[in-house]
Amino acid sequence: MLRCIMRIHIQNPNDDPLFVFSHEQWDSAAARAGDIAVGHEVTLGDTDNDFIAGMEDAEALVTDLGVALRVFPCRAPRLRLIYLTSAGLEKLAPFDQLPGNATLLNNSGTHSQKAGEFGIMAVLMLANRVPTLVTNQRAGTWRKQWGTTVGGKRLTVVGLGGMGAPIAAWGRKFGMHVTGVRTVAEPHPDCDAVITAADLDQVLPSTDFLALACPLTPATRGLLDRRRLGLLPPGAGLVNVGRGGLLDQDALCDLLDSGHLSGAVLDVFTPEPLPDGHRLWTTPNVIISPHTSVDEPASYNALSLDIFFENLRALRDGRPMPNVFDTSRGY
Repeated sequence: MLRCIMRIHIQNPNDDPLFVFSHEQWDSAAARAGDIAVGHEVTLGDTDNDFIAGMEDAEALVTDLGVALRVFPCRAPRLRLIYLTSAGLEKLAPFDQLPGNATLLNNSGTHSQKAGEFGIMAVLMLANRVPTLVTNQRAGTWRKQWGTTVGGKRLTVVGLGGMGAPIAAWGRKFGMHVTGVRTVAEPHPDCDAVITAADLDQVLPSTDFLALACPLTPATRGLLDRRRLGLLPPGAGLVNVGRGGLLDQDALCDLLDSGHLSGAVLDVFTPEPLPDGHRLWTTPNVIISPHTSVDEPASYNALSLDIFFENLRALRDGRPMPNVFDTSRGY
């Protein structure tokens, strides 16, 4: 068992007050974590001067992606752990601005419960034609739309990590036939079948609801291009809580305009924020969420700190840290 007492610096975001860490949050998380939280020296910073001072002797940094994008490269002679409170870290690519001797961790798992609930809510909204009802409401049009139950329908979930797996689990609870898509086609307890992206073309024509919940990597960028989106059957619906770059947004708009797809619930876009005049604002049968679907301010920091301590415990016990971010794979 390794000694794992560290000098830890927490740097707060300067533009996101709902996600600011407090000493009280740290103390509560430390109490939940037990022995692994004992003995650390912890500083909490809000300003650039706080960060510079903290990095002089910090061995671990806890901060958000926005701070990391702004402050690195920087002087951090003792830094060996960087824990970022985001799951997707592709904006840091190619990662060469980070200290070479520091292990990069993300907070995958923090979003799981919220992602599962939002994902199945979106599927139920699509099944009940809510995007179409909203489009008609905005136009002041009384036009009956008939929904359907989801039991027995086919749900394809691209990505079975911290966000996709709970969507698959909810789909199973609602009696859906669930196909998961991930890097290795190993069985998953909440999926009737698991395939790799190489076989995606085979399942899209029978997919009633497609949920995108995978990270954006060189392998997944543009995964749902115009050709693949066109393989979805008439009336299919799409959910995206992954990244906007996973799909061809113009092709999606064309399929919604033509009525081939029944609706879409989108939380992520290219670019973000979605600019004024962007086509998606006026495309029919779309629900737009401004990249908030899987975050809950009331629990986010607490869950993130719990995951941080899980990784420290693994480090101390000589086990692989579960949240190590593989910069070569992008997740």
